[in-house]
Amino acid sequence: MMTPAQQITLWADRLRDMASLGIRFSRSIYDTENYKHLQQMALEMLALAADLPPGAIDKIKSDLLPRPTPLATGDAAIINARGEILLIRRADNRKWAMPGGALNVGESPAEGVVREAFEETAVRCEAVTLIGVHDSRLCGTVAPFHLYHFLFLCRPLNDGQPDGAPSHALETLGAGWFAADALPPDIDPGHIVRIPEAFRVWRGDARAYFDR
Repeated sequence: MMTPAQQITLWADRLRDMASLGIRFSRSIYDTENYKHLQQMALEMLALAADLPPGAIDKIKSDLLPRPTPLATGDAAIINARGEILLIRRADNRKWAMPGGALNVGESPAEGVVREAFEETAVRCEAVTLIGVHDSRLCGTVAPFHLYHFLFLCRPLNDGQPDGAPSHALETLGAGWFAADALPPDIDPGHIVRIPEAFRVWRGDARAYFDR
């Protein structure tokens, strides 16, 4: 069990992460300024929880804010017993893709893909195994920044029936189940090579993919 200081540190790091993402995607100078204020508050919380001396916040700021690591994302390859994969139709480019999105601080990659899948489809699932980690530069993803995609094979629960309406329905135009030999033609570029990897692992080849 975490101590109060450890819990505050985790909350502060999540705030910092959300503020950094907000700044990255913000199109308003007002929103950007608010996210910067949130960043500063998160850093002050981190310093307070760690009982750091005055001036140490500048060191935290220089270590955390310019963090150069790629953005971590996760996708759920939900395949049912009939060999059908659950795909969503994205609202931004109208192409079909596996449900997924950016991972949050404080959750594991597997927890993140299960959360994202439920938010976008209302289908509950459980992660079974890691299919692989894909580099956005090498798998066809169209993005202005560098991403690492964690792809998990997932098992649908409740026979794949949605549990209500998706909470993030604005991100999708719909969802459907597709067999490997009957995929829709307009697949998102970043998913074209990764969907076959999902079926490979589902068929029993347990080797995880990486950029080899």
